[in-house]
Amino acid sequence: MPLKLKDRWTWDFWTVRDGETYHLFFLNAPNTLPHPDDRHVNARVGHATSTDLVNWTVHGEAIGPSPVPAYDDGSTWTGCTIKRPDGKWMMFYTGCSRREDWKIQRVCAAVSDDLFTWTKLPQNPLCEADARFYDKLDFSKWHDEAWRDPWVFQIEGDPRWHMTITARGKDGPVRGRGAIGHAVSDDLLNWTVMPPLHVSDRYGQMEVTQIFELDSRWYCLFCTAPKDMDPAYVASGKSGNATGTHYVVADTPLGPWRVLEDRFLAGDPVGRLYAGRMVVAPDGKPVFMAFLHDRPDGSFSGGLSDPMPMWTLPDGRLRVDATEHGIPLVSA
Repeated sequence: MPLKLKDRWTWDFWTVRDGETYHLFFLNAPNTLPHPDDRHVNARVGHATSTDLVNWTVHGEAIGPSPVPAYDDGSTWTGCTIKRPDGKWMMFYTGCSRREDWKIQRVCAAVSDDLFTWTKLPQNPLCEADARFYDKLDFSKWHDEAWRDPWVFQIEGDPRWHMTITARGKDGPVRGRGAIGHAVSDDLLNWTVMPPLHVSDRYGQMEVTQIFELDSRWYCLFCTAPKDMDPAYVASGKSGNATGTHYVVADTPLGPWRVLEDRFLAGDPVGRLYAGRMVVAPDGKPVFMAFLHDRPDGSFSGGLSDPMPMWTLPDGRLRVDATEHGIPLVSA
C-alpha cells in the first residue's frame, strides 16, 4: 500500500538499491503544516527500506538542517544517492539557509558506510548556479534562485561524474526558461558548472530531473505545473492544463533533448501525482513511482504511490499506467 506517515507529510523522494533492499529517501514535514510554504521550510530527509517497493519500514530522519549559520541551516531538500568507487555511499541534497530566507539553493552532500548514518561533507556546498549560464536571484523574473534536485550519474566510457540540476536558463520567455542544469566532476567533490543540457521555451521550471536509458533511448523525467509555465503555452491548451511528471527524450545521455508530445506522462488538472521516478523493480522491469500530491478537493495528500507499469511505444513515446490514481491511460 502507499507509504503514508501518521504525523508527517511526505513528498519528493529518490531510491537506491543495496542488494535486495531498496532504500527510500523522502522529504517530510509535520502534517500540522497545511501550507506548502510552511512544509518546504521545515523539510527534512527521511529514510525507509523495502524489498518489494510496496511494504516499507520507516527508519526516521537521515538528513536535517545544520546548526546556524550554514548553507543548509534552513532546509534539506531533494537529491540522490550513489555508491562511490571507494564503497562509501554519497547523498547529494539541496541546502537552503535561513539568512537567505530559503531563496537561494545550493548542492550539498553527505557520506555513509551503511545508508543509515550520514556525515555531511566539510566542503559543502559543492556547487551553485553560475551567472554565466543560469539565472541568479531576481524577483522581477522568478521567486527563487533555482539550483536544486541534483541527479548524479556516469556515462559508459566517460570517467567523469555528471550532475543534472533544476535550474533556470538566461534566455527565452521569463516564465518559460526552465533548464536542465549540468555540472561535472572527476572526484565527486570538486564540481565544474557547465552550460545547461536543455532550456525550455514553455516550462518555467523542470523539477526533480532523472536521466535513464530505456529501449535504446535516453529519457529525462521532470515535473512542473501550469502556474510555472509560460502563459502563452498554457493558453494554447496543448498540455491539457496538467500538473505532474513529463519527459524529454534524446539519443545520448547528454542530449540534445526534445519534447515528443505535449501530453504529460503522468499528469492531470488535479495534480494527483508529482515528482515521478523510474525505478527498476525486483523483476528487472521499469516501474513508475510518484508522490501523492493533491486530492480533487484541492487538499494535499502527502504520501508515496505504489509502483505503476511503465513502457515505451515504438516511436519512443513513454507511457505510464496511472489509472488507479484517476489519470486516464492513452496508449497511442
